[in-house]
Amino acid sequence: MKSAVRTIRLGASLGQGNTCEFRVWAPNAKQVALRLQHDDGAEQELQMRREEHGYFTLEASACAGDRYSYVVDDNKAVPDPVSRLLSEGVHGRTEIVDQDNFQWTDEGWRGILLRDYILYEIHVGTFSPEGTFDGVIGKLDYLKNELGVTAIELMPVAAFPGERNWGYDGVSPYAVQASYGGPACLKRLVNAAHEIGLAVVQDVVYNHLGNEGNYLRMFGPYFTDRHKTPWGDAINYDGSDAEGVREFVVQNALYWISEYHMDGLRLDAVQTIYDDSPKHILAEIKENVADLAQESGREVCIIAESDENDAKLVLPPARGGYGLDGFWSDDFHHAIHALLTDERDGYYQDFGKLEQIDKALSEGYVFQGEHFNFWKRIRGTPAAEVPLESNVICTQNHDQIGNRAKGERWRVLSSWGQRRAASALMLLAPHTPLLFMGQEYDETAPFQFFTSFGDPALAEAVRNGRREEFKDFAGSWNNVPDPQDRATFESSKLHWATAGADNEMLSWYRALIQLRKQFVSQFERRADVQILGNTIAMKVPASKPTVMVLANLTENELNEDAATSKWEKVLAATDEKSAVAVYVVT
Repeated sequence: MKSAVRTIRLGASLGQGNTCEFRVWAPNAKQVALRLQHDDGAEQELQMRREEHGYFTLEASACAGDRYSYVVDDNKAVPDPVSRLLSEGVHGRTEIVDQDNFQWTDEGWRGILLRDYILYEIHVGTFSPEGTFDGVIGKLDYLKNELGVTAIELMPVAAFPGERNWGYDGVSPYAVQASYGGPACLKRLVNAAHEIGLAVVQDVVYNHLGNEGNYLRMFGPYFTDRHKTPWGDAINYDGSDAEGVREFVVQNALYWISEYHMDGLRLDAVQTIYDDSPKHILAEIKENVADLAQESGREVCIIAESDENDAKLVLPPARGGYGLDGFWSDDFHHAIHALLTDERDGYYQDFGKLEQIDKALSEGYVFQGEHFNFWKRIRGTPAAEVPLESNVICTQNHDQIGNRAKGERWRVLSSWGQRRAASALMLLAPHTPLLFMGQEYDETAPFQFFTSFGDPALAEAVRNGRREEFKDFAGSWNNVPDPQDRATFESSKLHWATAGADNEMLSWYRALIQLRKQFVSQFERRADVQILGNTIAMKVPASKPTVMVLANLTENELNEDAATSKWEKVLAATDEKSAVAVYVVT
């Protein structure tokens, strides 16, 4: 029998009669004081009471809008590690938020199954002119009813330094970025999405935290030098006093589901989460989220980002796995990208063969234990037990665009016909497709890496780090836009004026999505894939197929031998570099 979902309250929890309980984990501290400023300007400093397992608590008179900080062993006052809002920035005081004050109207929403996901990835700051959650709300009708996606995925919204960031430099995992609109506006977005039948997935980062504004070491052993990540010491999931760290992270996952009604979480770069505990933290997150979903009668998905092609992520615990619902599967993108662009730098050196696209479409991913030259070692495990819908595939996402030197989209790197052919394979494959904001109408703006750090030394280190990142990509290192320059951020904003009714690429995507809903979503998730000369022939489902894509990504001729009289052509596109046709059973 499974245990009940944990109910430990962290941070500031409002009670009856203008009371508030403050609870913080600080096992290494001798004493912790609460420095509280009321809305009327009155200030207090109150000593907190030590409890077991390293927690300090205090009940005091306070209400929503009051601000506070903690003083640990006479160090400087710093924000609560479980801040819900940092309206003064990541170095400022925590603002108390009444999380029960929002009037939800999504009681009848039960979520959707992963097999029905058509994901649309959004960076809140560049998605709309406003750069806020309200700006996203203004486009929900377009996303659901004009384009046809079924779920939006928000890049991280946890508080980060300044107002411009991808979100992976977040330092306060519970605090909703103030410049995006804060907690109430995020709830308004999720509620509005549910009202029209859109699921919302939140991108979260449990492999590291950013540097500027990260005060966790003052409170406890959140990090360990026994494991190293690309960002430094790893988060301490398996060392001394790790239970408090695990509680901090598991509660955070539950927080997004319970307090913000999220339909799923995307866990960033889980290959850099190191945990030698008997139960891996990923399995613990999934178990607790599944219990919460069952208790609330909702569908909630946990999707990992990983470049390791490891079936263990989705295998059930009884089979030695973590039981997650899916993972970002890079090989489909890499195989098509390398073939279309002839790029062979970095990790693209292992890709570029038509047979790899075939394997990714028919089996889920390419490398299943073969030698990977870029790593100089074996990559992947067998894919036979991984359902195809557990593979989240794309032709563009924030990483594959933004982690280029200049953030070029496929519009710059491929022909319009090639983009149509690639999108047909992606959207009609049995896998779970993900679009990156703007790709459906051929957005002209790049998506570049941008930051707004206040620490000059950190800002310079990031500039230099970006150049170092591209050392394996020929000719790129000296062309990297300055992440700190506001112009880098502004140039990444979407140009919605180009997404009009006469946009032919948008019409193409809309038609593909409708075909997916009609001929792919409800059927068996297998594909029959063949290579006919330079033409990829993909039939879905594998048994008794109802839709077929013929795609030549490098030539403008199709081998149409598979298009017998039972097939009716419903979409087609040809340019000087490619050809594609979509058929349905008559």
